[in-house]
Amino acid sequence: MEKDVKTGSIEMTAAMLISGTIGWFVLASGQPVIDVVLWRCLFGALTLLAICASLGHFRAGILTWRLFGLAVLGGVAIVVNWLLLFGAYSRSSISIATMVYSTQPFMLLAIGGLFFREKITLTKLAWLGIAFAGMVAIVEAKPAGDFTGGDYLTGIAMALGAAFFYALAALVAKRLKGTPPHLIALIQVATGLLMLAPFAGSSGLPAQPFQWALLVTMGVVHTGLMYILLYSAIQKLPTHLTGALSFIYPVAALAVDRIAFGHLLQPAQLLGSVAILIAAAGMTFGWTWPRPVRHQAG
Repeated sequence: MEKDVKTGSIEMTAAMLISGTIGWFVLASGQPVIDVVLWRCLFGALTLLAICASLGHFRAGILTWRLFGLAVLGGVAIVVNWLLLFGAYSRSSISIATMVYSTQPFMLLAIGGLFFREKITLTKLAWLGIAFAGMVAIVEAKPAGDFTGGDYLTGIAMALGAAFFYALAALVAKRLKGTPPHLIALIQVATGLLMLAPFAGSSGLPAQPFQWALLVTMGVVHTGLMYILLYSAIQKLPTHLTGALSFIYPVAALAVDRIAFGHLLQPAQLLGSVAILIAAAGMTFGWTWPRPVRHQAG
């Protein structure tokens, strides 16, 4: 058991570090966002196809038509999520887009409360309030020199949209419990291929080998390998440890943005980002607020 936790922790850490670097690959590729997502889907599909075949996931009876339809629906949500998040990187910076994207738990809370009548407690509302205050601080902050006001706000809106569609994909994934995760991922990227093929490629094929290397890496490493590491880790780790290690992702993204592009958060942006991460952690781990001690008279 202890060995599984150690191995799972290493796998989860690696998966989150890989995820934290994708913003650099997207921007460095110099390709339109829709093309980047298309190539990621293509190379990811080829990788996952080989993985699923080696694991025997194509045998009869492993997937019903209902589950297949749900996986396709999740694929639509995850691909729209990628389009919005990748588009946010160039408008608001990798750092800001990632921090705003970290509001995913609150999107899940809202969807669960509105459509599934899940109970929303005062504690959860308090964490939501803190996250909202962090969002206001980020929106009100003066954008860094590389970003204009209009684009900055558009980037924030796109990152919020990406978080919403990720939450939808997560809700669909809950309905797919018991289905091989690599097969779900294959269906999702294949769905992305069909969605984007009619619209991508208007700017032509990448001209440089370096660009092709980045696109292949996003498909093979950031999709195929990352899924393997992530799902393997989830199977080995307790929920609280999985949640804790997932916060490596935004920290890694901040570091990549700083090292690769020299972007440094403004003080208000930094405070807002910290507020969002603390609130997201509170939601993830179910932190409660201390209750005031009542002194009995007499």
